[in-house]
Amino acid sequence: RKLWHELTDILVNFYKEPASANQRLRLYEGFVKTFADKINQLKLVDIGLQSAGQCKDDHERLTFLTALTSRVDKAASQDAYVFSLSHVASVQLSLGKQAESRADLDKAEKILDTFDSVETVVHASFYRVSADYYQQSHEFAAYYRTTLLYLAYVELADLDEPERRRIAYDLSIAALVSESIYNFGELLLHPILDSLKSTEHAWLRDLLFAFNRGDLHAYNILQQHKSANRLLEEHESFLYQKISLSALTQLVFSRAPQDRSMTFATISQETKVQLDEIEHLIMKALSLGLLRGSIDQVDEVARISWVQPKVLDRTGIEGMRGRLREWGGGVERLGNWIEGVGEDVWAS
Repeated sequence: RKLWHELTDILVNFYKEPASANQRLRLYEGFVKTFADKINQLKLVDIGLQSAGQCKDDHERLTFLTALTSRVDKAASQDAYVFSLSHVASVQLSLGKQAESRADLDKAEKILDTFDSVETVVHASFYRVSADYYQQSHEFAAYYRTTLLYLAYVELADLDEPERRRIAYDLSIAALVSESIYNFGELLLHPILDSLKSTEHAWLRDLLFAFNRGDLHAYNILQQHKSANRLLEEHESFLYQKISLSALTQLVFSRAPQDRSMTFATISQETKVQLDEIEHLIMKALSLGLLRGSIDQVDEVARISWVQPKVLDRTGIEGMRGRLREWGGGVERLGNWIEGVGEDVWAS
């Protein structure tokens, strides 16, 4: 009766059964391939990926997946092609073929950009492998952003606990050592970070929150645990500068817009950064685009007109609420003053 859809669903369920592990590759080669072009190509790739797990090594797996990718490279099944191509790139990474992996990922990204909609599993696969590539290349900012995109396409409940902890740990390290990420509120609000609670890496979560607050106590936490990760040790001096910048931007952010002209001494007192480091710190913040304003070197005064927006937690939202109330009260008082002064004008 050629019930291809029903047969495909039975096969997908069969391949998900742990007991089928030893039969998957043989069943694919001797049965599934005989009607592979007649079934849903995305599900064909899913079945093929399960079968590839039986290959004896990555070299054999790469050959198998390359053949599968070529098979689904048709105009009507480009989603399946991208899905399979992403896994080819993943195996290439495992074999140390970074250039080939990057080329395949670029090819997959170009095709993905042409889709109006596609199954989430396709996007998730692409972003997961892209994140692995950036991590291997030590491109921390790209890894951070790509992993957050990956998490947007998966359910955390579908990831086992060790995998959630690994992702949370790697994301945290990338956020800290990246030279372009100074605001990682998106990570702090993501439930993935809760995976570090009650673990040996709980200190890393505390460190991130302290960094976000601009609390120099974070540096003391770092000093106690820096030996736990080679990257933290290598970036020790940079991390001190980063927490100092965070303290500066938090100070500016906490002040009302009309109260952002501050002496170096005031900044030093409130941020706990040494006075002789303040001018260089402000210049660094201006060059990174974290602040906008000017410095009066003679009078040692910084006049800040803009600060980089932050992702607000509950405390930050409460502070913003108070500031809006204060602003509303100021507008009301101004309105009352104008009404009183211009009483004769309104009467005429």
